[in-house]
This record gives sequence, structure tokens and C-alpha cells, in this order.
Amino acid sequence: MTDQTTANPLLVATRRFPTVLWNDSSDLTELSQSISFGAVGATCNPVIAHTTIAGHPEIWNERILAIAEDNPTWGESEIGWQAVRDMSVEAAALLHPTFVAEGGRNGRLSVQTDPRLHRDARAIADQAESFNGLAENIIVKIPATATGIEAIEDATYRGVSVNVTVSFTVAQAIAAAEAIDRGLARRDQEGLDTSRMAPVVTIMVGRLDDWLKHVVARDGIFLDPAALEWAGIAAFKRAYRIFTERGFRSRLLSAAFRNVLQWSEFQGGDVVVSPPFKWQMLISTSGYEPVERISVPVNPEYISQLQRIPDFNRAYEPDGMTPEEFLGFGATSRTLRQFLDADAELDSLVRDLIVPAPR
Repeated sequence: MTDQTTANPLLVATRRFPTVLWNDSSDLTELSQSISFGAVGATCNPVIAHTTIAGHPEIWNERILAIAEDNPTWGESEIGWQAVRDMSVEAAALLHPTFVAEGGRNGRLSVQTDPRLHRDARAIADQAESFNGLAENIIVKIPATATGIEAIEDATYRGVSVNVTVSFTVAQAIAAAEAIDRGLARRDQEGLDTSRMAPVVTIMVGRLDDWLKHVVARDGIFLDPAALEWAGIAAFKRAYRIFTERGFRSRLLSAAFRNVLQWSEFQGGDVVVSPPFKWQMLISTSGYEPVERISVPVNPEYISQLQRIPDFNRAYEPDGMTPEEFLGFGATSRTLRQFLDADAELDSLVRDLIVPAPR
């Protein structure tokens, strides 16, 4: 009989391939379990942070009130973001042994810059540098917009390991990787240490699928619906080939899961795969046998179907968009707005605690 540890496909995959598992949440309970599945990192964003805090009022209500009491002049946004910082530091501590063992390549906890700064590259880079000081194994998320690309290079030059986010397309991934390489090259030229920097470039594969499904419904495009489950996978695999060919110093990270193919199809690649905990639970008991799939092309018929969608071509082609066009891409603006809304919801949560509504 095979024991549960050996049979867990997540553990099998992490032992068999260079593909690594990160947990798509900094919730401490989930992260602890994910580490037992082989996870060596974790990501977070405003939506996940708000969901974690709102989902555990027995923990966070009292802590938020304590932050407010200790900082009587702070507004609700400052209080909420301090809670996010505290959560991040605690999650980073769980991953620190891996960070030490792997020389900084893994064992990192992602903290996302405030989406309300998205128009100010200097402010984004300044906050990234501040977050970088929370713990030595922090990696900081910066969005792949034109402004964000500028901030990514600047923050990298300042010594911040960046996790590029709000990124859905091959063009965004390439522009971000080039910005990271420019920042690292500037550090190298000045004799600054880069040995423990480990940047990643995310493609939010499921959110690309979501957007294209919306476009197909909006525009009445008739095609095989099965193809729509492969758009994000196709973009990620194409980006991976380009990253390998051009020797970029960052790794790709797959996020925003919508189906298990967005885990299984990337096995064998030197990439990060970051499923939410609920997907890890499903995979861990599935009995699936992980095999190398990153080099297997997406069915050409699916690609042909998808190429009938103009926004797929913008996402799939390396020159499909310029950086100035990134913010106008539907998946980008939709996701950025979601993150802005999550910030507002966290503000509201804090407001209800520190200024309770009258009964």
C-alpha cells in the first residue's frame, strides 16, 4: 500500500520536477497545511487579504482595535494596511526556514503594493522598498502596467525581489522580465548584491480565461467552449518558451486558478504554480499522477479557435500590446478595479470597528 505522503500528487510533483508550489493565501492555517504538501512560498493580494481578515473576525477584530488604540491618529486605511503587514510578517516566518535552506530562491511571502498608488511609479517603488524591510524573505507585488513597469525596474534596482502581478499576457510578462533584468544589471554594474534576489513574473491565467469568456458572450463569438479553458495555459506556455530562449533572470508564476489544468499543464517547468488552498485539497486526494506537460503544446485546434477572439491575439502574441496599452486591456482594468474595491472593503471593515454604527 502506498502511504498518503507518497500518493499526494502535490508532493510527488515537487519531488519530481523543478516546478514549485506556492500557496495563494497568507492565511496561517492554510499556509501551514500547504507547506506540508510541499509549498515553498505564498502569495497574497488585496482581495485575499480582505477575505482572510473578514473571514477570521475572532482573530482580527481584536487585533485591528489594538492597532487603532496604539496609533490614535491613524485613519482606517493605515490601520487596515498595518493588519496586512502583521499578517504578512507572521506568514513569512513560517516560510523562513525554506528561504534559508534555498538561499532565497524560495521561502518567500508576497505582499502587494497598495493599488491606489497605481498612477505613481515612485510611490509604488517606495512602498515596495518599505515592504521589503518587513522580513528578509518578503517578495513584493507590483502591477504590470506602464507605470508599474517603471516601478518594477526601480524597485529591483533598490534590491527588492519583485513579484509582477495584474499580468495576463505574453507582452506584459516580457516587458516585466526585461524591466527586472535592467534593474538587476544596474545593481551588478554597481557591485550591489543580487545573489539572494528571486523575482517572479505572474501570469494570472484564470483571469485571462475569465475575460475572454466575457468577450465571447459580449460579442457573440461562436466557438468551441472547451478552447476557452486553454487560453491562459497557452499564453503561459508561450511565455515560458520565450523566457527560456531569452534567458530572463526571473521565473514565471501561474496564478488565478479556474481548473486543474492550470496546475497539471505546467509540471516540469522551472516555474512557480500558486493554486488557492481549496484546489490543493482537491489535487492532494485526486490520485493524479503528475507528468511533464510544460513542453506539450496546446492543441492547435484550440489555438485556432481562440485566435478568432481579438483580445486573445493581444494576449498571446509577444508584441500584442505596448506597455501603454496594458492598462486598457480588459483583464487588467477589471482586476485593478477589483483590487481597488477590496481596499475600500478593508477600509469599511476597519471603519465599522473603530466607529461602530449606532443601534
